Amino acid sequence: MSPDPRSVAVAAVDGMLHFELALAYEVFGSAPAAVPGPWYDVGVCGTHPVRIGRFLLEPDHGLDHLAHAGTVIVPALADVDEDPPAELVEAVRAAHQAGARVVSLCTGAFVLAAAGLLDGLRATTHWAHTGELAARHPRVRVDPDVLYVDNGSVLTSAGKAAAMDLCLHLVRRDHGSAVANVVARRLVVPPHRAGGQAQFVTTPVPAQDGHPLAELLAWTMRRLDRPLTVEDLARQANMSSRHLARHFRSFAGTTPLQWLLTQRIRRAQELLETTDDSVEAIASASGMGTATTLRRHFHRTIGVPPDTYRRTFRA
Repeated sequence: MSPDPRSVAVAAVDGMLHFELALAYEVFGSAPAAVPGPWYDVGVCGTHPVRIGRFLLEPDHGLDHLAHAGTVIVPALADVDEDPPAELVEAVRAAHQAGARVVSLCTGAFVLAAAGLLDGLRATTHWAHTGELAARHPRVRVDPDVLYVDNGSVLTSAGKAAAMDLCLHLVRRDHGSAVANVVARRLVVPPHRAGGQAQFVTTPVPAQDGHPLAELLAWTMRRLDRPLTVEDLARQANMSSRHLARHFRSFAGTTPLQWLLTQRIRRAQELLETTDDSVEAIASASGMGTATTLRRHFHRTIGVPPDTYRRTFRA
């Protein structure tokens, strides 16, 4: 029997970066208000008091506790030129063999690679270190152009803000889109950035409210139930379709059509979780048009049909 994924162990060793470790603890260690059901049980695991940047951290458990967790988080290492600590590599390998899903944030991917968990899999890390990861671990299919990669029981993220994206992705997997959105609102971060989105975006968050695409995105979100096209978006932004596509790529790291489809899927997820509306009604409310269209896109994107998704999050 697989361990409960809500039992979370955050690995902590000397030389880790405090940002990713604190970020993971903030997401999984603080239960949002008004969210039903149990939240995560989080422990920090290390062999002794750990120096994390300017901070001294007292772990709750030894590294052997990783093998008893359902989710193991490996934060970033400051120095990727050094081999990761052998005891951490062994503990992470043992945890995965025991059935845990193992998650690396930023350069924590070097630990997973050293443990052999990424062999034959697609993975990512901070863009500045993807070349080194590929050179040292040629069996890993390193993708430098994504925010995070979900292989089911092994997940990796790019640096800094992408670590938050992956943590929210895990909340979404475990608790559903509506709860993940509650957590995102509490943390004042975007509720969803797809893992396939590029690491490099010229303006990932608009600099001010007057940014033309920020206004366009808000306008579009209020009209997701309508059959919008790229041409409609371009017309609203007072741009040509080609000009919009170029600006959209630099702004959001994806195409207008893919962004629109992602928002429709997320709207459908929330309605499936929070209402008793039929699939046909949800298809209309999310702008998918027909239940057949919603089922096709939903299954391809989420991996299960809408009815199965609803049963999972109503259970």
